[in-house]
Amino acid sequence: MDNDSALEARLRSLIPAGELLPEGMVRGGAEEVARDLLGCFLVSTVDGELVGGRIVETEAYLGGDDPASHAAGRVGRTSRNAPMFGPSGTAYVYLVYGMHWCLNVVTGVVGDPQAVLLRAIEPCLGDETMRVRRGRDQDLTNGPARLAKALGIDGSLNGHHFDGHPLFLFAGARPDEHAVGVSGRIGVRHARDWPLRFFLMGHPDVSRGRPNPASS
Repeated sequence: MDNDSALEARLRSLIPAGELLPEGMVRGGAEEVARDLLGCFLVSTVDGELVGGRIVETEAYLGGDDPASHAAGRVGRTSRNAPMFGPSGTAYVYLVYGMHWCLNVVTGVVGDPQAVLLRAIEPCLGDETMRVRRGRDQDLTNGPARLAKALGIDGSLNGHHFDGHPLFLFAGARPDEHAVGVSGRIGVRHARDWPLRFFLMGHPDVSRGRPNPASS
């Protein structure tokens, strides 16, 4: 068994469901997919290190009609946002403030630039590696930039499909609807009050931004 096969076998044995996320699960609109990704697992094998956790916070961006989207109608298609136009199930990785990477899951049909920002995970695998990468022992993955750094994610993974090394999405148990909070989005200028941020209420790894409250 080669190194990649051995790593993948170990990975599958450690993820509760053990199955890659079904392709159909990310073909819907970003709002639907953002809810559905809660409870799923994001796993990285960057640099041969097995690191990852359960998704506990997401944020949906709805494409051309969403003024907060990188692909809003006023912007159109650019070299930066091109991965958002598809196919679904691939990564859109972008840089903010010239120093922080953020990871999105592209959703919907090809040509409709919808995506889900992964805002936080509950660390489940590779805590020590996360601590080394982050240079700290706490708050390892509770925010999109922290999550990306802890998992070794950078722009080289832009366009990567989540069904192979070094970045996977695995199915997980869907949380009870009563456990899911909904709010406005964090850190955007436009449409901040749109109820498109989804999170597990009371979970310690949810980020600490200050969104506008919204009801589901």
